[in-house]
Amino acid sequence: MATTCTWTCENALVKRAFGLLFAVVVLFVTLYAMNALIGWRAPEKTSGTLSGLGVWQPVTILRDARGVPHIAAHDEHDAFFAQGFAEASDRLFQMDLTRRYVEGRLAEIFGRAALASDENARTVPVLQLAQMQWDRLPPRARDDLQAFADGVNAAMRVQPLPVEFRMLLYKPQPWRPQDSLVTSFGIVLDLTDLWTDVAARIAPPGKYDALHPLTDPCYDAPVTEGLARISPSPHCRASIAELSAPPAAGSNEWATGSARNETGRALLANDPHLRLGIPGIWYLVDIRFPGYHAAGVTLAGIPGVILGHNDDVAWGATNGTVASVSVFDAPPHLARGYWATETFHVRFGFAVKRRYYRGVREFGATLRGGRFVLVRWDAYDDPTSQLPTFDALDRSHSIAGAVRALRHYPGPTQNFVIADTSGRVAYQLAGNIPDDPAWGRWIHPASDLSKTYPMVPFDRLPRVLASRNAIVWTANNKMYGPGYPYRLSPEFAPPYRAYRIAQLLAAGSHYNVAYFQKMQLDTLSLPELYLARAAGLRGWSGRFTPQSRQATRVYLMRIAAVHGTQAMSAFMIRARATNHGLRANPTAMPAPWRVAGAVTPKHPFASLGVNWFDGTTLPGDGDAFTIHVQTPGLSQSFRAVWDVGNWDAGGISLPQGESGRPGSPDYTDEAKAWIAGTLLPLPYSTAAVQAAARERLTLLP
Repeated sequence: MATTCTWTCENALVKRAFGLLFAVVVLFVTLYAMNALIGWRAPEKTSGTLSGLGVWQPVTILRDARGVPHIAAHDEHDAFFAQGFAEASDRLFQMDLTRRYVEGRLAEIFGRAALASDENARTVPVLQLAQMQWDRLPPRARDDLQAFADGVNAAMRVQPLPVEFRMLLYKPQPWRPQDSLVTSFGIVLDLTDLWTDVAARIAPPGKYDALHPLTDPCYDAPVTEGLARISPSPHCRASIAELSAPPAAGSNEWATGSARNETGRALLANDPHLRLGIPGIWYLVDIRFPGYHAAGVTLAGIPGVILGHNDDVAWGATNGTVASVSVFDAPPHLARGYWATETFHVRFGFAVKRRYYRGVREFGATLRGGRFVLVRWDAYDDPTSQLPTFDALDRSHSIAGAVRALRHYPGPTQNFVIADTSGRVAYQLAGNIPDDPAWGRWIHPASDLSKTYPMVPFDRLPRVLASRNAIVWTANNKMYGPGYPYRLSPEFAPPYRAYRIAQLLAAGSHYNVAYFQKMQLDTLSLPELYLARAAGLRGWSGRFTPQSRQATRVYLMRIAAVHGTQAMSAFMIRARATNHGLRANPTAMPAPWRVAGAVTPKHPFASLGVNWFDGTTLPGDGDAFTIHVQTPGLSQSFRAVWDVGNWDAGGISLPQGESGRPGSPDYTDEAKAWIAGTLLPLPYSTAAVQAAARERLTLLP
């Protein structure tokens, strides 16, 4: 009896323990789900009043039908406070994730899976460089960054915590003014030709230009040569070797002076190509206070307007694709005093330590294969923030004023097109470029460390002077013609988009907003058309339109051209065909490009297998070589056309939406218009903003 009772009692205790454990698990899951649901459902406050947050006088934040904040303040401090408040209300998780990514602190929330990314990120000591930038900023810039940070922290206090924080079970740390400088490093690193790029291009002696041509001379379209010097059709036959290079996407911009336009005003178009994701990289904003009014896009986490316009001037940019770093083999012995130990805190794991070399002028980096090199980069040995330059652009009153601002722009080197209300347009390359004979084509021997490579003088950088008759354009292509004394780049982006832009500009006589808008949607792929004809595929227009099945077939031909049909087995060809929209039978008619080329913007959680927050799928429409760039990795990150001086005309569109909160009505509300190619207005005048206002939030002292 005693034995039976003991067994029965123990069994009951085990059952009770398992029952209790199950109840705890159910309770935890329920509370976790409720916490996440609150973050999903709880909307941020965008109307009414809020007081006691830190503004000095009342500030109004009007939001239009797509949630864009239009900020009206009585002074500079309150305007940038309100911008920080609005950005954090809409994009707080994106801001914190970007900050962690650049600092190399993702493993603190994602665990060991993010450690490799963190270790790579800390190759560049961004935190120290951002502090050095901060110390060198003028007082007004520091005040603006502080006001912005105060606004971000106010939003953290009063707005509901976004769902992503709740799902990951952590709260963001307060935003420091230096964090905006840290965040800006994200785009700097993304747009700079880095040491890894140099290493990837190393070629046998005498083979570099064949493997990495500076440009395709058949389609070369340098802006400094002028439209009249650009042939209306290719003047030579491009080689299959040139056309079989992997696609390289970038950005587009062009502008025409008032003498060329139906409006009698200058026109400017810009569509940068960056990683496609959700939320998008850009945040739309309109800021007004006495002596300042600017509208356009900024990066989430950064005050002011980066690309857009003010009352008098509009500007756009494309990446210059130039050499920015000098890379050297490390000497056998490096000074011990320049080694630093970094500690990585890993969620659910032990801390990890790594050592990095950080000298006075160069820092160390380990390339694939273990090769250790030293990198010289002005962003490291002369850290200067880009933000004062963009602030000066926001306040400029003419092209001349904008160019003066660009003289102090450190990089990453950009092609700027500028237009003002006098009807003139201009082009200017700006940013620091070392006059290094390698131009990013090889790694220097360690003996070259004693050499100094000065920056190319600003006055020697390519430009087109302001004129009402001028037509300017760039698309990451070679921007200079014969006789220019500097190479500038290891290899520019293929010139096909630039050439197509020049073709369409040459085809018009007097332009308007609608013509520029149609250009941004152009899907003619010049190299793919040539490739198709060279392969005997006739009757295709060369356009990657959604309904085209031939476009899908040519896309598969591109895969074969890049990877080599000899090396690709019939099985691999069939597998690739299936993955990109062909039926199982490789001889069957391929799927239309809208299916084969479809792209879904991915939320960061997609890498964890969570696809709930992904964006609206964009049907295949254009490829890497068309003006309307759309690939799985890159797309037009916004489309803007400015009718300079008539700011309520024209407009700017995003691929998905303004808000980064998955439960917000503004999360993907622009996708339908984006797919249709509709250019959405950005109200600017007081009357237009008031008429478009959907919500009004007033911040009170």
